[in-house]
Amino acid sequence: MASSSANTGPKKNNGPPTKRFAETPLRSEEGSRGNYRFKTKRMKNGHAESSQMLKTNGTNEEVLAKDITALLKRLDLEKDENVTLPELRSDIEVQIKEISSTGGGLGIQKDSKSDQVYVVPFTAPGDTATVKVFKHFTKEKYSMADIVKITDPSPHRDDSLVKCRYFSTCSGCQFQMLPYDFQLAHKKTIVEKAFKNFSNLPPELIPAIGDTIGSPLQYNYRTKLTPHFDGPPDSRRSDGRNGIKRTFKELPPIGFMKKGTRITIDIEDCPIGTEAVRKGMKRERTRVAKELPNYHKGATLLLRENTERIPKADFDVSEHGIDEDAVIEDRGDYVLKKTCITNPNAKATEYIDSYAFINPAGAFFQNNNSILPPFTQYIRENILPPPSPSQNPSQQPPKITNLIDAYSGSGLFTITLSALFTTSLGIDISSSSITSATENATLNHLPQSSTRFLAADAAQLFSSITSPPDETVVMIDPPRKGCDESFLRQLVGYAPQRVVYVSCNVHTQARDVGVLVGGMKGVDAGFGVGVGGYEIESLRGFDFFPQTGHVEGVAVLRRKVKAEEGGGGGKEEVVTEGAADGLA
Repeated sequence: MASSSANTGPKKNNGPPTKRFAETPLRSEEGSRGNYRFKTKRMKNGHAESSQMLKTNGTNEEVLAKDITALLKRLDLEKDENVTLPELRSDIEVQIKEISSTGGGLGIQKDSKSDQVYVVPFTAPGDTATVKVFKHFTKEKYSMADIVKITDPSPHRDDSLVKCRYFSTCSGCQFQMLPYDFQLAHKKTIVEKAFKNFSNLPPELIPAIGDTIGSPLQYNYRTKLTPHFDGPPDSRRSDGRNGIKRTFKELPPIGFMKKGTRITIDIEDCPIGTEAVRKGMKRERTRVAKELPNYHKGATLLLRENTERIPKADFDVSEHGIDEDAVIEDRGDYVLKKTCITNPNAKATEYIDSYAFINPAGAFFQNNNSILPPFTQYIRENILPPPSPSQNPSQQPPKITNLIDAYSGSGLFTITLSALFTTSLGIDISSSSITSATENATLNHLPQSSTRFLAADAAQLFSSITSPPDETVVMIDPPRKGCDESFLRQLVGYAPQRVVYVSCNVHTQARDVGVLVGGMKGVDAGFGVGVGGYEIESLRGFDFFPQTGHVEGVAVLRRKVKAEEGGGGGKEEVVTEGAADGLA
């Protein structure tokens, strides 16, 4: 990460530095890292590539550019056009002004009249740091740099909070030196800036962002980790087709990427993993070392927590045995026995309150079990409309009795929300996900007459839906690249009464919500061609991944209400529920 690891290891209250457990190459010893831009190929090939309507893919480059432009506008620096940028690999002093939405600190060179912004990972607002510059993006007005040392720490920085010996080298975490309440406040600004920069909506249509809901666990929360190791140093891509089998001369580093590079660093332990996963990580590292002659190329290791829930009255230590790889937790009437699964095809069980979910260990499922109970409870409390103050039955909206979970996966939302609805339908393009979801519904004693799942082609996702849209809410939780234009057109055409949009990428979420609220060109949502059919009822973030720059967004949308015809010179007047209540 920095040119001198002795100056960047975790420190307690700015005392003597702690030596790193695994040394990594100094920046000066590394080869070229190629293009220093963020590696977001999957996001670059997102829906905006083929859509005339979706104008952003929410890439790190796009997000960072917006933050830098806003920072320079706010600072209004007095600049000298003749100032030259520092030479690459040179050290400069930088004052950090804020943290970007991508997780790195944004700073300005101290005592300089340059308006170049320096992106420095692992820094806090108020830090003054000596940094080593390693790449300039002149046109974009920013440079990439690494910390050499913190010369004047920010009041927000508390290095005694750091719990990982690899922090500031590993790419996994960015914020361990920041108090948790500061992390939550920062993540609220990420949601705010996402909707300001990417929704294309005027400020009056964006409600105040709610405070970010924190995770009950800030460490030991990840139920899945996937460390990896690279192939032998002399291996080539052509080895397979040429029948060449390389061998390892020594045990390779097993872990995660070094920040900003493609270098794998050796990581023996990851404190954001659950205790069972951390035990599994230790066990797998030992296994790979023993079986290294069987490997001829790199591999990714799966570490997935599995939970067995045993009634306390039935739990007998002598019967169940003392498993040194298991973690036992007392949960009142039950004992939870947690172990780590490493076979991607084995089944892993998770519990969310009283609901059980069984999935292939390698399949997607939310990786922070501790936040899922409050998260699903929040959705339950907001998915239906609040009671209307009107006592006139004719002014009451239709009762919502149907749920459509349009990206259902293995049934998380369909199942945990099913008790609120007469019918719940989960839809997904993956047949394997639908199989898991159907099995999970049976596991949770939900009858097929009220809770069912359907595998559907993405282009015809809503074609099999028969529930009245006025009595239906649609739940969507798409991948990071968000919804595609075809899906949004289908959603607008179906026009459900409410939409709840959950996303692991608040930038593409803001883009899609902006289309639903602001309107789709050439599409009539019931209020005229190109006019939006929804308004935002609420927005807020959930911290699924403490210590990192990621935030999960939840947007609740309600369909606009048409006032009775006759007003406004005979034209149909459109008002929202909030406006009708005097709340808009």
